Amino acid sequence: MWRMTGAPLTDLPEPLFLAIDHVGIAVRDLDEAIAFYRDTFGMQVLHEETNEEQKVREAMVGVGDPAAPHSCLQLLAPLDESSTIARFLDRNGPGMQQLAYRVADVEKASQVLRDRGVRTLYDEPRRGTAGSRINFLHPKDAGGVLVELVQPAEDH
Repeated sequence: MWRMTGAPLTDLPEPLFLAIDHVGIAVRDLDEAIAFYRDTFGMQVLHEETNEEQKVREAMVGVGDPAAPHSCLQLLAPLDESSTIARFLDRNGPGMQQLAYRVADVEKASQVLRDRGVRTLYDEPRRGTAGSRINFLHPKDAGGVLVELVQPAEDH
């Protein structure tokens, strides 16, 4: 269900979202997924890491010019069966898991959205890919979509 409560749209702090940062795709095997996106679509891995806190192995794959990609796909593979991605794969199979928007200040954006009646999954931002700061919006408050808010690391 769409939630339309709280402050009117004219009260936006600058633009609330700066850009679509990435689309998260749940995969069972990260190496196979990387090979598929590389060999089939010609995309290149821009960043790869293991996030122990979220129990995922992930790769950011650039869309567009590899020297200056405009957007990314985030390939997410579970480290074990207790991860959120493993549960997603069990319920839905591989596919789109989340839509991530880039924000200037994840705490401020989270508070604006909370003031509008949208629930965040975390009270405080957590560490995301490449040292970014992240939070998620509850899918029931965002039209059934898991929305991630991403504040890139300062040096990114």
